[in-house]
Amino acid sequence: MARSAHAYTSTRGRGDVWPRPERCRVISVANQKGGVGKTTTTVNIAAALAMHGQRVLVVDLDPQGNASTALGVERDSQTRSIYHCLVEDEEMSKLAQPVPDNPNLWCAPATIDLAGAEIELVSLVAREARLKRAFAAYDTSELDYILVDCPPSLGLLTVNAMVACDEVMIPIQCEYYALEGLGQLLRNVELVQSHLNPGLAISTILLTMYDGRTRLSQQVADEVRSHFGEVVLNTVVPRSVRVSEAPSYGKSVMTYDPSSTGASAYEASAREIAHRAPTVGR
Repeated sequence: MARSAHAYTSTRGRGDVWPRPERCRVISVANQKGGVGKTTTTVNIAAALAMHGQRVLVVDLDPQGNASTALGVERDSQTRSIYHCLVEDEEMSKLAQPVPDNPNLWCAPATIDLAGAEIELVSLVAREARLKRAFAAYDTSELDYILVDCPPSLGLLTVNAMVACDEVMIPIQCEYYALEGLGQLLRNVELVQSHLNPGLAISTILLTMYDGRTRLSQQVADEVRSHFGEVVLNTVVPRSVRVSEAPSYGKSVMTYDPSSTGASAYEASAREIAHRAPTVGR
């Protein structure tokens, strides 16, 4: 507990309070390719934003529930989760739990029940817009960001996230086959734009697992930047043991080890995201 308090204080002391966006930004973090750092990105970007004065809700839409675990949110067989919101119309406000060590951060958790939601959603009216309806009924005036951690697939859960969100953030690992399957993700975004959510945009691409010792990482980074241009963040997230260790302690790396290279990279990434948006004064 003392370590957590020290870590939180240390991180808070490193920067000022960032300007808030004009309205709540709703961002889905998506990539159907597994192992790209999607959940890690969601959790640590959210924590970094919250530590700099932003009010953030993480919606865990992945049945594995890794984002919930990494944020230290309690989950058991009795937990009301995002499943109950999508399938049973539970209010989002009743699901969101405060995250330990970070008073500006909340999480709507996932439980194993979510694994069956893809099938159950098929028979429901407006199945692609269930999450959008939940957000519409939620008072977002007290939030600056909602980050939705999508599952590693392009099924109904991910479609729900894209219909409910204004922006898509795509983590891409700096490794061989980094762009494999990305074309299908981009086509899905285009389909959602055409038929369900014309306001959806790919606003951010974050390069993860960067290894400065290898030529491959630099080649992948150059290729992604040449293809996607300004939506790619200037910051790259390096491979970091601390980033990998943090979830096992129910923490983001921002509270687990704020002085690590991984924490510094995610803080810089979150700063870029915060300053790219239209903002309002305090």
